[in-house]
This record gives sequence, C-alpha cells and structure tokens, in this order.
Amino acid sequence: MSDPAAQYRAELDFEITFSNGGSLRGEGFRIDIAGSGPTEDELGAALIADLGLLMADRVEIRRYQILSERHKRAAPPPRAVPGTSGAALHRADLSHPIEQGMVTIPGLPAPRIMADSVSAQLPPGQYAPGVQFAIGEITLCGNTGTYVDSPFHRYPDRADLAALPLDRLAELDGVLIDVTGAAARAIGRAPFIPYRVEGKAVLVRTGWDRHWGTGAYAGEHPFLTAEAAAHLVRSGARLVGIDASNIDDTRDPQRPVHSQLLAAGIPVCEHLTNLGELPGSGFRFSAVPPRVAGFGTFPVRAYATWETAP
Repeated sequence: MSDPAAQYRAELDFEITFSNGGSLRGEGFRIDIAGSGPTEDELGAALIADLGLLMADRVEIRRYQILSERHKRAAPPPRAVPGTSGAALHRADLSHPIEQGMVTIPGLPAPRIMADSVSAQLPPGQYAPGVQFAIGEITLCGNTGTYVDSPFHRYPDRADLAALPLDRLAELDGVLIDVTGAAARAIGRAPFIPYRVEGKAVLVRTGWDRHWGTGAYAGEHPFLTAEAAAHLVRSGARLVGIDASNIDDTRDPQRPVHSQLLAAGIPVCEHLTNLGELPGSGFRFSAVPPRVAGFGTFPVRAYATWETAP
C-alpha cells in the first residue's frame, strides 16, 4: 500500500513541439508530480504545467524515472473554506532555543543566563511562605540564535528595532524557496524567478541548519548573491530569511545582500531552522523582536502557521 503522505518527482528526457513552430528539448529535467505511477500522457501534462508553456502541441517523453523526493515547488496546501468547521491548524517553530554559553557566531559573546538572580535579591517577606517566582536576567549579543536584522544593523540613520513596523515582521504571507541539494553555495536569482514574492516573507531552505551546534555551521555555508538580492528588492519582498549562518558570503567584505535588502527596508532573518516542515506556500510567518530603541538586531521566536481542510 502506498504512503498517501509520500511525495514524488519525475526525472525526464523530453522534446516538446509547439503549434506555432519551434521545439524545446530537455535531459535530466525534474518536476514535482502527484503520485508514483503517472502515465506518459500525465507526465507530459505535468511538464507543460510546471514550465507554464503556451501553444504546446506535442510532448514526447523519451526517458523517465520516478523518484521518491520532497517537492521542490510545493503547491499551496488545501485551505479551509471560511466558516467551515474542523479545519486543521498547523504550527512550526522555526527558531533555535537560546541556551547558556551557546555559540551562534564564533568570536561573538555567548549568552549568560541567570535564572534566579533577581528573585534571590528580593527582601525577605516579599511573598507569603511557599510563594516564589523565577525572576532572572540574561546577557546576550543581539546576534544570538535566530534573529532579525533591522535596517539600523547596516545603516545607523535607518529604522532600528523599535521603529520596525509590525507589517514587516508579523503574520506575513510566506513562500518557501527550497534549494536543498544544490551543488553550488551561491544562490543566484534563478531559483526565485518562478515565485511571486511581492509582499511576502521569502524563506530560503538550504538544509544548512543540520550543522547547527557543530564547527561546520560557520564554515562554507550557502548564501544569496547580490543578483538575488537585487531581484528580491525589485520584486517587492517584505522579509527575507535563510536557515544558514549568514545570508551573505562572509568572505565578501561588501556584504551586498544585507546592504541591498536593509537599504530597501527589508528585514533579514538568519539562523532559521525546521523549514522542511513548511508547505511551499500558503503559510503565514512571524519573527518579532522586542522594541529596543537604538539597537539593530535581536533574537526572535520565529514560527509559521497554516491550515488544511478536514
């Protein structure tokens, strides 16, 4: 019996001819498909839909194989009809927990957490016998765990955390760009082209969060290119996040991605995790830091929510 939750992709060699002339050939091309046993006619239809082709007349599938793989461009999940009871609400926590002494970026201070330091200093008799509260304190660098960069992080005359509007941080329509398995570290413009990102939180899943807590995490991590950042600015993205240790290539002292996104007022959320739990779209994303005046970066509890019909 097949697993109804399994996802499949097809790898194709094909030739498409068009009714208005011309043809298109491809080898080793992969597309998302609905099941494990499509016919060649169904594969041809899925290929045309995936590429968004007009005037396609004939599709010849010359070779194909079906692969059990997660969809790269997942369709929006079924949404509950307004007013319909029984819709399932899903939540995914996308942030790393902050722990005593943890290392986020080598060389930056680790957090110091004192759970009862304040309550221990309260005068006797403050509370009735047996009544106690944990009132602690924490010292941490703004770049700790999963955090949001405001424009002030890069430009001292731009919006700080206190000035960031909630419509840049909370309950944003989200889209997931899944580039797991890419051979190159640099993520250019091409993976973003098929998606409408205007007004959305654009979350880039690289799978690099698997290295969190290891020495490899700060090493040869994936990053966006300046070309990708320019495309996201032009396309009207509202927030951009990534599950790696930096959205920029840390070997580039110009930091072009931070520079372009933050100049456009687009917050950056780094060190995300668990992006594999998300659907490709149809979710809402939130990553809200406290309103700290005169500060550029601070940890967040990043999460996503989405609904599926009963």
